[in-house]
Amino acid sequence: MIKLPAITRRSFLLSSAALGATVITGTTAYAAPSRGGSATLLLAAEPPVLTTIAHTAYNSVYVSPKVTEGLLTYDFDLNPQPLLARQWTVSDDGLRYTFKLREGVKWHDGQPFTADDVAFSIRTLKEVHPRGRNTFLNLVDIETPDPLTAILALSKPAPYLITALAASESPIVPRHLYEGTKIAENPVNLAPVGTGPFKFKEWVRGSHIVYECNPDYWDQPRPYLDQLIVRFIPDAAARSIAIETGEIDLAPSTPVPLSDLDRLKSADSIAFETRGYQYANGVSRIEFNLEKPIFKDVRVRRAFAHVIDRKVIRNTINYGYGEPIPGPINPNLTKWYVADLKTYPIDLAAAEKLLDEAGHPRGSDGIRFRLNLDYVPSGEPYVRGSEYIRQALAKVGVEVTVRSQDFATYTKRIYTDRDFDFAYEGMSNLFDPTVGVQRLYWSKNFKPGVPFSNGSAYSNPKVDALLEAAAIEVDPKKRVEQWRQIQEILVEDLPALDIVSQPELTIYNKRIADHTLGGEGIAGSLAYAYVAAA
Repeated sequence: MIKLPAITRRSFLLSSAALGATVITGTTAYAAPSRGGSATLLLAAEPPVLTTIAHTAYNSVYVSPKVTEGLLTYDFDLNPQPLLARQWTVSDDGLRYTFKLREGVKWHDGQPFTADDVAFSIRTLKEVHPRGRNTFLNLVDIETPDPLTAILALSKPAPYLITALAASESPIVPRHLYEGTKIAENPVNLAPVGTGPFKFKEWVRGSHIVYECNPDYWDQPRPYLDQLIVRFIPDAAARSIAIETGEIDLAPSTPVPLSDLDRLKSADSIAFETRGYQYANGVSRIEFNLEKPIFKDVRVRRAFAHVIDRKVIRNTINYGYGEPIPGPINPNLTKWYVADLKTYPIDLAAAEKLLDEAGHPRGSDGIRFRLNLDYVPSGEPYVRGSEYIRQALAKVGVEVTVRSQDFATYTKRIYTDRDFDFAYEGMSNLFDPTVGVQRLYWSKNFKPGVPFSNGSAYSNPKVDALLEAAAIEVDPKKRVEQWRQIQEILVEDLPALDIVSQPELTIYNKRIADHTLGGEGIAGSLAYAYVAAA
């Protein structure tokens, strides 16, 4: 029998009070939390639904956890902490997860929360959630021996599972309001009922959502806020003004142009928080289409690596935000990140030599070949970054045409039509590399028509074997070593050139305290947030 380390196998017995004490000590010192007041949260785009039981649409992750909770929450190192589950154990073979649930928890409509809700929710996630199908792939049964115990039985180990149970990723919903319905079409998705610190009050389409304090919340005296308002402001300039004038208290995911940040920093009432994105962990990367003859030769890909300077993108394109990364994993995923991977120093002569050796000499016009570069339409850094890439490659005789399009057209071009040479894009590592990184390099995940998967059409049997082994390895040390080997091979093969960690930060008004207490950041419940005394 494989033995898990004690920290993995032991029962987690922390009470909610202990959790609060542990987390709060790591934040800026304020006076003791006081009850009352309102906070306004900014979203750049309106979410299509207010729960994430069947949807992963961007921005829905910021609203769903305010009402609908998960079994666990996570600290900044993604160590699990209690939420609806107060205690849990994992069997030595990694095949049974036993969760002891909190007593006395009620849904917002007054019905009791039980293990049946947990079993129903997880079965539903496996069936209809875009990522839940893979996350719970090995799940074969859920036992509920009593109303406060849920046991997940697996056919194979899934070591990433213990990190997949946050409110935004795996919400627990009320069985009595969802059972027997078409989950994705259930009206409760638009007017949610949960166990969380805030109750849904109203959604004015195109304008805002209002949440009110849940006076019967199980974790008293929280929440401290009487009201949480979520505003949608699609115009970037208007977002900056609203933050600057104090209309907005919390603005996650760098919602303003990076060029505005220095001006906002000068405001006495505004501060910045870089933590709270450990559950998403976005990276910017250049993905090569290995179905194109030009990129089948690794020497061409390595030549590009000798030309495209990560530091220029970080310092100039991203205004100093984000960190250059040598491989596919964001530094926030500390246990998986490898800092000493092989890199390709900026060396135009070396690049020219590789391109010559690959059979692409300069023509009489100085051009070796012509390519199209498509960038993801997801903000200023990708537009500016693509122009830099174009200029950099011109120095070694590669003529690049930068193409822009809307998001739907971009997605179809890359993943369905396969009509691209190389792309500049953003991808999320998520909370575990098996969930967020494997999809990009596993040959079995090259499926035309499936977005945000193996867009390069990369295939390496050794990498496949390592990915599949790491997905079921219960020894954490062995799994970390497997992922080191995977990264070492990827920087040799270069199906993609990883550039920088995405410059995610939260802009906030200093009057709001304790809003970012763990790896979920503003995508957590905000149960601990409060209006600080002047």
